[in-house]
Amino acid sequence: MSNNNPPGGHKDSGYDFIAEFLESNPVEQEPATPEAANETASITDLVLEQQIVDALRGVYDPEIPINIYDLGLIYSIDVSNPDRVNIEMTLTTPGCPVAQTFPGTVECAVKCVDGVEDVHVELVWDPPWTKDRMSEDALLSLGLL
Repeated sequence: MSNNNPPGGHKDSGYDFIAEFLESNPVEQEPATPEAANETASITDLVLEQQIVDALRGVYDPEIPINIYDLGLIYSIDVSNPDRVNIEMTLTTPGCPVAQTFPGTVECAVKCVDGVEDVHVELVWDPPWTKDRMSEDALLSLGLL
C-alpha cells in the first residue's frame, strides 16, 4: 500500500504548510531609511524627467525641422515637485515670431505626461542659444556635422 501523505506526515486534508510556515516565521521588514526614500524619489524623478524629455521631443521649432529638446532650447527641467514642473527654455532668437505662444505649446505637451499636474515654462535669454547646444542627432539632421 502506498503512502499518500505529504512530507511531514500530514494527510492531504487541505493542510497548508506554507501558511503555517509564514505564520510561525513572519517576514520582518527593515524600516525605510531616509537614504532609501531619497533613492526611490530620485529614480521616480528620473523616470518622470525622461517622460517629459520624450514629450518635449514631440514639439518642433516652427522654423527649423528639429524638436526643441535636441535643438538645445530646453535649459532645465525641475521635477522635484511633480505637482508643478518648472522648465527653463529659450528660443533661437529673441525676435522669434512664436515667442509669445511657444511656452504655452510646451506647457501643453508636458501636461500630457502622466503624473504632471501643472507646468510653468519660463522663457530665458541668458545664456543666449547657439548651435553648440544642439544634440549630435540635430546637427546630423541639418547637415552641420
